Amino acid sequence: MTDLELLQLRREKWRLDGKPLHTFEEARAFIESVGFCLMYPTRPPMPVPTFIGAFAGDDDHLPTWQHAFSDPRSAGATGLMVRLLRERSAYEANIFDENNAFLVAASAFPFFYALVGERNPKLAPKPGPRSPYSQLACDAFELIRRDGPISKEKLQEALRKSISLPALDKALGELFAKLRITRVDYKANEGGSYWDVLYRWSPDAVREAINISVAQALSALVSKYLDCVVASEQSELESFFGNFVARSRVKEAINALLAARELSFVHVGGKSMIQMTPAQTRTVSSNAHSAEK
Repeated sequence: MTDLELLQLRREKWRLDGKPLHTFEEARAFIESVGFCLMYPTRPPMPVPTFIGAFAGDDDHLPTWQHAFSDPRSAGATGLMVRLLRERSAYEANIFDENNAFLVAASAFPFFYALVGERNPKLAPKPGPRSPYSQLACDAFELIRRDGPISKEKLQEALRKSISLPALDKALGELFAKLRITRVDYKANEGGSYWDVLYRWSPDAVREAINISVAQALSALVSKYLDCVVASEQSELESFFGNFVARSRVKEAINALLAARELSFVHVGGKSMIQMTPAQTRTVSSNAHSAEK
């Protein structure tokens, strides 16, 4: 495989080949196909699709989140994204940047939650010197649990009007990072983002997730990522998933999948990369392994 062939395969999968998303059904099919994507591209670029790119059908002059407000494509893409969240066809996380949504398909979300979410989601967070939660975050969680879905504006009023919006944003970010809460709607003229506790908003997904081991989750997500990007250098895999879990765990997952012949190496433009083993090759390898036994 050449570098150009890899690029072309990615452009087709990421809908950058002149076939933009027009409908909700197309948006839902896209997120399920790729598994996860960023809302906007990053600088430097990250080997992962973007929702704004699929919405535009091209990657020409796509805005980063800092310039999204001035790009007319952003409003349409955001509207589709909010509908995906509202109908639980996708979930949102703030892994890379709190202002650049990381969207996860409904089918992949339990595996993602198994890596970053709380194993006992109904247990209220507590502040402390070793806790990732501030007192304000704990207070916000209790209010959202009691009154959610609730807007940030109403949260600020209920907590104390003297609390600044940046302080509240920080507290919500602490809860969001561990998937304690999730944004379930956005109404520009009615308080902006609405938040709810995730275990109430999507109980089946959370229930499934807490029974998935880290090893199982990583294996599933590494495989999905490689299906999305076609092929990747191992260092890229470790860097990407290192945002969710220790790199040593990522290496273990990759080695296990290679040993099971689920993954294999491929040369791309002189580089050794990892890909999903083609189905036919996996079948032949499995038959040969059975014969050896």
